[in-house]
Amino acid sequence: MERAIFAGGCFWCMIQPFDELDGIESIFSGYTAGHTKNPTYQEVKSHQTGHTEAVEIIFDPEKISFDDLLTIYWQQTDPTDAFGQFEDRGDNYRPVIFYFNDEQQQTALASKAALQASGRFTEPIVTAIEPAQPFYLAEDEHQDYYKKNPENFARNHARRAAFLADHWDEAHA
Repeated sequence: MERAIFAGGCFWCMIQPFDELDGIESIFSGYTAGHTKNPTYQEVKSHQTGHTEAVEIIFDPEKISFDDLLTIYWQQTDPTDAFGQFEDRGDNYRPVIFYFNDEQQQTALASKAALQASGRFTEPIVTAIEPAQPFYLAEDEHQDYYKKNPENFARNHARRAAFLADHWDEAHA
């Protein structure tokens, strides 16, 4: 098994696209890239810990590759917005691909370059690519949020869903 950590705005919206794919062993909401051990949601939300909301994915590379995960990741974010994602604004919502080794780093850099070269977006691709740091699980109420609170999830996901449909549907491919 391998690990991937992706940040793309609110972690509630980042679980569902990966959750039921073949080769995904587990996926969790949490916090990473900050300076406080075991931060809480309220601490991260206060912008005092330096953490970013993210998802940690444990996957079987024999069934799904890191490159496949990156393809899905790009299609969940606005890679031209470095200061948050959709309704979620601030450093704790910044888009980041965290890598665990040289191979993941090179794959992420190549994927980012290919997206920029594709012409799909007129603005620069600004998603950060950074070394992985400790990942702290979010509280239980944030795990599988889209399953536990489907109505609230749909409301919070509406702007993201509209953007994704506009930029990732087949007409824009």
